[in-house]
Amino acid sequence: MPFQLSSLRTVFILLFLCYSISGFGQYGSKIQLDSISLADHPDSLYREDQIYFGLTFNAMADLPTGVDQSGFSGGIHAGFIRDMPFNQQRNWSFGAGLGFSMNVYNNTLFIGEDNNENTVFKAIDESEIDFTINRFSTFLVEAPLQIRWRTSTSKSYSFWRIYTGLKIGYIYYFKSRFKQTNNEVIQTKLNADLNRLRYGATFTFGYNSFNFHVYYSLNSFFDGQISKSTENVGMSTFKIGLMFYIF
Repeated sequence: MPFQLSSLRTVFILLFLCYSISGFGQYGSKIQLDSISLADHPDSLYREDQIYFGLTFNAMADLPTGVDQSGFSGGIHAGFIRDMPFNQQRNWSFGAGLGFSMNVYNNTLFIGEDNNENTVFKAIDESEIDFTINRFSTFLVEAPLQIRWRTSTSKSYSFWRIYTGLKIGYIYYFKSRFKQTNNEVIQTKLNADLNRLRYGATFTFGYNSFNFHVYYSLNSFFDGQISKSTENVGMSTFKIGLMFYIF
């Protein structure tokens, strides 16, 4: 009997150890399988953080009477956008970024100041006044905010995309320049007459690196009035061009 009890205890202990080792092995296998599963599905961490660079033609809109766009007006835009997918497939996301924009607007609006340093706006009659340069430039810090759709995956970077949203900017430097023979007027301080806070609607559509980009300003540049008139200066912009994204 003692021998039989001892044998039974030995068998029981061996079975317990085998069960424990088997359970541990299954747990280890589960961890390994989970690791393999994650490795086989890299899309679970896929994002499209991007550096962007764009070139646009800047058309002017809402021009006051007697003011026209003259010559080529353009812009250069660059920055970084953080991509935040919000669906399981990760083809929809929210994008937020920070960038820089430099724009030039050639037109026939003269911007100067009177003896009291008040801003003066005048429409230039090209049939009466000869000039070689009349334009204003804006330098902005911008924050693009986008809802983004794309057909990309973590392994494919050639895909269709549609991005739409808002771009909020601030003009940190403004310069207008009028030049004619023996005369040049440069204005950089417009005080309350310049709307430094800018915001506009954006739409970007394209395939791979080349993307068609549109920006439409939702507020005007100026709050002042045309000299010797009750007409507001206003003026806004419509930008169209190409946007390039670098991963």
